[in-house]
Amino acid sequence: MTTAGATATSDGTAQAAAGGFAWPVEQFSLGNGLRVVVAPDHSAPIVAVNLWYNVGSRHEPPGKHGFAHLFEHLMFEGSAQVAKGEHFGVLQEVGGAAINATTSSDRTNYFQTVPSAALATVLWLEADRMGALALTQETLDNQREVVKNERRQRYDNVPYGRWHEVLGELAYPEGHPYHHSTIGSMAELDSAQLSDFTAFYESYYSPDNAVLTVVGDTSAEEVRELAERYFGALSPRPRPALAQVEALPPVLGKAERVELAEPVPLPRVFFAFRSARFAEPGAAAEDVLSVVLGRGRGSRLFRELVTERRLAQAEGGYLGTWQRAWHASMITGMATPRDGVTLPQLESAFFEVCEQVAADGVTEEELGRARSMLAADWSRELATVGSRADQLGKHATLFGDALKITDRLPELLEVNAAQVQEAAARVFAPDNRITLAYEPSTGRNDESAEA
Repeated sequence: MTTAGATATSDGTAQAAAGGFAWPVEQFSLGNGLRVVVAPDHSAPIVAVNLWYNVGSRHEPPGKHGFAHLFEHLMFEGSAQVAKGEHFGVLQEVGGAAINATTSSDRTNYFQTVPSAALATVLWLEADRMGALALTQETLDNQREVVKNERRQRYDNVPYGRWHEVLGELAYPEGHPYHHSTIGSMAELDSAQLSDFTAFYESYYSPDNAVLTVVGDTSAEEVRELAERYFGALSPRPRPALAQVEALPPVLGKAERVELAEPVPLPRVFFAFRSARFAEPGAAAEDVLSVVLGRGRGSRLFRELVTERRLAQAEGGYLGTWQRAWHASMITGMATPRDGVTLPQLESAFFEVCEQVAADGVTEEELGRARSMLAADWSRELATVGSRADQLGKHATLFGDALKITDRLPELLEVNAAQVQEAAARVFAPDNRITLAYEPSTGRNDESAEA
């Protein structure tokens, strides 16, 4: 990565163009460790600002699950110079849009798109909450209640709402940083003190643990000056060492089936298979495999299970990647049986179709379709300044270099049929599958009770 005082204009532009990224990229770091990525695009008078913090649910210590996600809420609740509730108001007054934040196992990001004339305002707001968040007992208590309601609405009180949480608990052993969901434990959030949250903030919300990405109608010179003005005086802070985690084997080493009886409208089955972590060797082939097998009406699973055998209903969700950056990922699937078809019948057919790819491979037609779909996905991903900023921030955070973004599309397009077949043999091995079967019931099962 380029250090403060140097730029990467020519090399960065050439590398970006070679990887199908049509915009110049410049990178530098401030003296306090804040990494800054700038991709100018003067086609419209707007800028997207995206701040990635290298903190997610995998960083949470035992007994403090849910902290990273709660901070996604707390960071909008005021800072030294911004009153509670004013963050959104200030941005909306200057014409801001897409103001939000997300949390995953691996990171938390904060983003907004504004008219380019308001860039200084955005950076001032981000720096103020990075350096002096207003953490009070009242704010903490209010946002804990907000998160509880979010859990009820998204997990506990909707049919099949906990499927991804349950699969995560089954796919990763107790104590593994991916074992628990980002929503966390309501009991642990309730028992935590204000001092616990202050310590978490001090540990992870510092300039040396963040990547600031600005894409749009600006220049590296302007962003550098503003970043120095607003972020330059913030101090880096030490972070606790993460517990060492043993590398997971490439397969689960088991075939596990769990049944849940819940008040769901229809039987439904979910699947999980261990897969490679994001961007490690083999991961691109698994991405292509997921498209061939499980995406859209032209996919093999749809043709076999819905169109030809008429075992499954036509709703989506047949296969997809659940990417993780630091440890093994998962490929997950879902299917709902037609009337008169049992879950075991559908499960057997699902595995049969997947195993057929491992045995016989894929056709060139299937491979071409997958490549076209993935290329179109990537084009759409880069079409807006907001999503472009997000991808640059992602690659800078995970790989230390935003220009790693240029590897993504070529890597996907270079996958061949032999690699897809090899990936299928690994992913769909009989000892690498978890099945979660929902059956309708009239009562509420303890599995689905609020944590």
